[in-house]
Amino acid sequence: MAVPKKKTSKSRRNMRRAHHALPSVTVIECSNCGEQKRPHHVCKACGHYDGREVVASKA
Repeated sequence: MAVPKKKTSKSRRNMRRAHHALPSVTVIECSNCGEQKRPHHVCKACGHYDGREVVASKA
């Protein structure tokens, strides 16, 4: 079993974890209703995608 010869310093440990942060979520404004939505996803508020209604709205 591999055992480290020296203790990993806080600096070296944190440098290794520099790429572990989660990326921020990209959101755009729906062209139909103005709600925030993910790009290339159907709008949850109105059911529109690419300028047309693809999911019937509840209203």
